[in-house]
Amino acid sequence: MASFGIIGSKGRMGQALASAVEEAGHTLAGGVDAGELPGPLALQADVLIDFSAPAALEANLKAARVAGVPILIGTTGLDDTNFAAIKDAAKAIPVLQTGNTSLGVTLLSALVKQAAERLGDDWDIEVLEMHHRHKVDAPSGTAKLLGEAAARGRGVYLEEKMESGRHGQTGARKSGDIGFATLRGGSVAGDHSVIFAGEQERLTLSHSAENRTIFARGAVRGAEWLIGKPQGRYTMEDVLDL
Repeated sequence: MASFGIIGSKGRMGQALASAVEEAGHTLAGGVDAGELPGPLALQADVLIDFSAPAALEANLKAARVAGVPILIGTTGLDDTNFAAIKDAAKAIPVLQTGNTSLGVTLLSALVKQAAERLGDDWDIEVLEMHHRHKVDAPSGTAKLLGEAAARGRGVYLEEKMESGRHGQTGARKSGDIGFATLRGGSVAGDHSVIFAGEQERLTLSHSAENRTIFARGAVRGAEWLIGKPQGRYTMEDVLDL
């Protein structure tokens, strides 16, 4: 049994996490939200789970480092500055950062990478995602995670091949691009598909989230795994030994 601290505890994911922690037989050290300091919580917890906001990440990482506790980061919409801070923190503590904590999506990512490796460059790759109307970032962290998996499979950098701004007279599709399409509406927890389109055939790898509980359960499993690990940067693929 471990003690979990939740950063972003009053949000929809924070509430789901609290239930998942209890369901897994652990204890809740407490939670913090916008305007509250994470330091005291970090000192009481065996592990932190952060589903807050990119602007809070630096303070959350600092609190984890001072307390010497691992932290799982599920916050999306991160930029290069955030990733640099994560890399720096991982020199001192174990840090697991992911765009999606679902175990199903984690396995999907591995399958996408394998498909991109095995299929030729003449297969076009498109990532399609849909989320509820309240989601503020696009493409989603999960869509980017899947795009990055495809890019790794092809041995390229996603930043150089990503196409997410099609509008108007765009011209023909560029060979090797990894396209993204974003849908928003209703209460969709998260639907993601990676389409490999070849000549006269098409392969689609998909995952549908029916409830955000799956993300909470995956986050708890990832946080359990992170406890006791040496300093370093980890992913959900490490949790499933993929």
